Amino acid sequence: MVIADKRTSGASELQFFDRPTGGEGALLVHLDNGAPDDDLARQEIVSLAQSAGAEVLELISVRRQRPDPRTFIGRGKVEELAALVQSHEAALVIVNQALSPSQERNLERALGCQVLDRTGLILDIFAQRARTHEGKLQVELAQLRHVATRLVRGWTHLERQKGGIGMRGPGETQLETDRRLLGIRIKQLERRLAKVRQQRAQGRQARRRRELPTVSLVGYTNAGKSTLFNRLTEARVYADDRLFATLDTTLRRLELGGDEAVILADTVGFIRDLPHQLVAAFRSTLEEASESDLLLHVIDAGDEQWQESVAQVESVLAEIGAADLPRVLVFNKIDQVGATAARRQVEPGAIEEVFVSAVRGDGMDLLRDVIRDKVGDDRLYGELVLGPEQGRLRARLYDLGAVLDEYSREDGRMALKLAVKRRDYQQLSRQEGFSAQLDSGSPA
Repeated sequence: MVIADKRTSGASELQFFDRPTGGEGALLVHLDNGAPDDDLARQEIVSLAQSAGAEVLELISVRRQRPDPRTFIGRGKVEELAALVQSHEAALVIVNQALSPSQERNLERALGCQVLDRTGLILDIFAQRARTHEGKLQVELAQLRHVATRLVRGWTHLERQKGGIGMRGPGETQLETDRRLLGIRIKQLERRLAKVRQQRAQGRQARRRRELPTVSLVGYTNAGKSTLFNRLTEARVYADDRLFATLDTTLRRLELGGDEAVILADTVGFIRDLPHQLVAAFRSTLEEASESDLLLHVIDAGDEQWQESVAQVESVLAEIGAADLPRVLVFNKIDQVGATAARRQVEPGAIEEVFVSAVRGDGMDLLRDVIRDKVGDDRLYGELVLGPEQGRLRARLYDLGAVLDEYSREDGRMALKLAVKRRDYQQLSRQEGFSAQLDSGSPA
């Protein structure tokens, strides 16, 4: 195993493990504990493996209530799996769950081939898909954090420390060197991503000053977000019928008719059990969604288990602080299920639903109308008068990009002309303890 994919870093040539070289032929292992979404989990690991470029030789389900602490699947199943590895001449075994470092090493030792868990597989896919500088930094950071947990006893070909004076072997010294190098590289990446995060925040402030709301496409991977993004904005973002076809957030201006426009953001797709390393590494990218005025939650209309996919997306949205944002459910790919474009709201106050086909272009006008209705009345306008002691409040309003104009009054106080998101203003008024009312609608 290498500490980072060669496409993501010049430091990726450092090798930390003596492990068999992986190939394309892969055996898949799924731990079946009787969960209701087990069939979906099996289908998903096949799609993930194929997205990574592996040839799926066979999918093996292992019935266990809980994983074996040493080998994850138990000694008997390890022997069966070893026989399958030999008969198929498989070079890779992929386990559809997260493995501990010791379980991964024990399985590799018993099977004689590379073993990859779900986290490692998703990291590999992300490494293949990253195109921008930011995306590559994010993927490398996630990879290094993952590898950092798998350094213990990785150098099996070197002498280990035996204790006592003069008995310190090079193996243990090398491990300490590896940990130090990893730590240095991780800190470098975190600093670079902090700058990217700051640049994104500045971009959002500039959009606020121009009074352009932001609308983000979110959803389960392969729901058709990028295709929908291209259809709405006439962009040429890469789109393909596979998991995680695109990683990098793309922003485009979307004209809604008349003088109205929004910034539309295409974000990375979500998936069940998304590794925490990726959520942390892609924090700056995911903040585009968490700072949006509206979320368009794109759903595959042909997915029979779409409710479970929605639950997985909602879980990630809650993790990044976007659980309370207004949203619209966009059921895409209606051309595959014979449905027609429509807009509906089951009951007052419920989340609105739009049925579209990004491939054929059905329902695009309906979707634009929904966006216009949702973001058009979400800003407050007016004038706020602040005293000299309210300097922090003034600074926070500037940070939000809410100040359109400012002038001094004869009494020494400052008057600020504002255009601010309703959600931001309500949160600010609670935190700063003031109750001045602004008007909704359009600026005076």
